[in-house]
Amino acid sequence: MPEVLVAGEALVDLVPDSPRPLPEVESFSRRAGGAPANVAVALSRLGHTPRFDTRVGADAFGRFLADTLDTEGVGDHVQRDAERDTALAVVSHAPGDDSFQFYRTDTADCHLDTARVPDRALDAASWLVVGGVMLSQEPGRTAIRDLVARARDCDCRVAFDPNGRPDLWDSKHERREVTDRLLSESDLVVTSADDLPWLPDAEFADAVLSAGPSAVAVTRGDEGAGLLATDDSPWGDTAVDHPGFDAAEVDPTGAGDAFTAGLVAAILDDRSAHDAIAYANACGAAAVTARGAMPALPDRDAAESFL
Repeated sequence: MPEVLVAGEALVDLVPDSPRPLPEVESFSRRAGGAPANVAVALSRLGHTPRFDTRVGADAFGRFLADTLDTEGVGDHVQRDAERDTALAVVSHAPGDDSFQFYRTDTADCHLDTARVPDRALDAASWLVVGGVMLSQEPGRTAIRDLVARARDCDCRVAFDPNGRPDLWDSKHERREVTDRLLSESDLVVTSADDLPWLPDAEFADAVLSAGPSAVAVTRGDEGAGLLATDDSPWGDTAVDHPGFDAAEVDPTGAGDAFTAGLVAAILDDRSAHDAIAYANACGAAAVTARGAMPALPDRDAAESFL
């Protein structure tokens, strides 16, 4: 049984072929994406192939995603939905604008059936990784909540990336209420200040930690990342910071997902807190060196080259 489970959306990123405002873009490239899918593929490349549960449509985009995930070794648990389309995200790479426009209303991923994850898989796993996009709509929200509750019952730790996408939510209040609940049920949170705007910027990591997790990693883009943890974390009571690495940036899409995968892989590799943050930063740096989220996700050698 895999030592890591990942559950959530797989979708198609439409990446502009030129760094112009979206109304001026004439052509796009198709790329496999979705934060949980990126995390699953990155973990596989880093030597910790997870069980990845996701759901795609039976359309051409869904077949493309299923084939891609299968090639990466994480396609065994892709659910097919004959009634719904595969979700899409249009990526903006205009100067000063690295954002997404999601086409994800009642798409296949929103109907992920986490009841298909057997208890024996949760019993065998050390970590379950989930993200915030799946929480923005029902029935996916309840499916992820149920899976997290079952993981906790099986002593499987939960890693959570809030992945703030305010446009996907019906209201600010709903987003905060649902996200805060998952923060309280998680063991490790990987986030940035932009993901949780209702928390104070000053002593942000302390504010996240007070919500319930035993460890929080705060990413700061090209300024690196920090880790704050309590006695109950894999590293014990500690606070470390790492400035990050210089990288020739081509496309920042997926860098945060590579960081998350690198941090979970570092835990499984029994790296120290400082080495874990350095390794996660190395994975994030490697991920910006090619166009599209998934193509640039690093393997062990690529991550180690930055170290």
